Amino acid sequence: MANSVKTFVIDTNVLIHRADAILSFRDNEVVVPLWVLEELDQLKTYSDERGRNARHAIRFLDAASKKGDLSTGVKIENGITLRVALTHRQHKTGDVLLDRADNKIILTAYQLAQEGKRVFFVSKDINARVKATALGIKAVDYEKQKVNIDELYSGMTEQDLGSEAMDGLIDSGRMDWNDVVPPNHCYLFREHQSERTAIARYDDETGDLQYVDHKMPSVAGIRALNDQQRVAFELLLNEKIQLVTLVGKAGTGKTLLAIAAGLKLTLEDHAYTRVMVSRPVVPLGKDIGYLPGAKGEKLSHWMQPLFDNLDYILSVYKRPNVKTVEQLVNSNAIELEALAFIRGRSLPGQYIIIDEAQNLSPHEIKTIVSRAGEGSKLVLTGDPYQIDSPYLDANSNGLTYLVETFKGQPLFGHVTLTHSERSKLAELAAELL
Repeated sequence: MANSVKTFVIDTNVLIHRADAILSFRDNEVVVPLWVLEELDQLKTYSDERGRNARHAIRFLDAASKKGDLSTGVKIENGITLRVALTHRQHKTGDVLLDRADNKIILTAYQLAQEGKRVFFVSKDINARVKATALGIKAVDYEKQKVNIDELYSGMTEQDLGSEAMDGLIDSGRMDWNDVVPPNHCYLFREHQSERTAIARYDDETGDLQYVDHKMPSVAGIRALNDQQRVAFELLLNEKIQLVTLVGKAGTGKTLLAIAAGLKLTLEDHAYTRVMVSRPVVPLGKDIGYLPGAKGEKLSHWMQPLFDNLDYILSVYKRPNVKTVEQLVNSNAIELEALAFIRGRSLPGQYIIIDEAQNLSPHEIKTIVSRAGEGSKLVLTGDPYQIDSPYLDANSNGLTYLVETFKGQPLFGHVTLTHSERSKLAELAAELL
């Protein structure tokens, strides 16, 4: 094999993150250690995304095996040579590294490197990469579908504006705009030598800025407490914008604003048949099955933050015959559902909120967005810095990937919320801890 060809040894978690990740290494050799197959076999019975991707990866390898001998290498698409490694080299430390499959996978890469190949160990597990590096192996993260969180699109720009232009925007409700910006990008204008401000949203259909009412009325009893929340309501209440992402730390009001807007559009404007609110279950076991009780009781453990938001809204939002969350659910105006149960459903005419979306992979995000039926609106909220999955981070989770991928689409709107409105203590905790 030519020296220019690289050998990528794939860890199990890469295939769990993206089942067809092998196809990303064009014109190179991809090696799957035997112990990866062992771990995929253990994961294939799981009912969540890990299990689905494990089964997909196994089927992919099975299809490749029909084209030749995987132990010596099989040519597949994209000029890739795929091989399953059956052995590993024992390191000078002896049997101490052979106690775990993870270490055997790393030692497979170590053996190939000792044979003179240009080896790269690919893993989503930071600790595994550190161990590989300690053995002198080049270790890399799987970076396809990865974004730079420090450069994530904010959806909003602050800019100075003269008093005459400010008056024109407020009085006419619009302003000519020649700068090239994504559709639904918002501006916070500050008047020179004054505390007066104005918010405007770029409308790609008209090519101008549309003024956002600075004194917008309450939405389902909830009032915007800062300019970023006003922008969020502008995007959430605009029925032309079918996909909205709200990114921000704890206490910025992401979920509260999304639910309030959904209730207004459903109960008052009748724009949607119901509000569906869901969040990913990040379990300690295989799924929520280990929790006691029926489905509703199991879900209540995971949905409590959503109940808290609904309780607060109903304390300030007075509707006939709706005084409790149970009455709201029984009236079919809102449905609380675990994300796992949404797969396979078609959801037309609904206002769908996915909370804690930072715990989803890019593939899971794709699956969810594709569930939205005709006339539906999808809102995803989350904090990229609070991720429960061991193989996702601020740069590789599905929420930030979605923001960067959909930026520039007319049906998409986004805003990053930075001001905590929960309490001084909560804001300090989000910043310092």
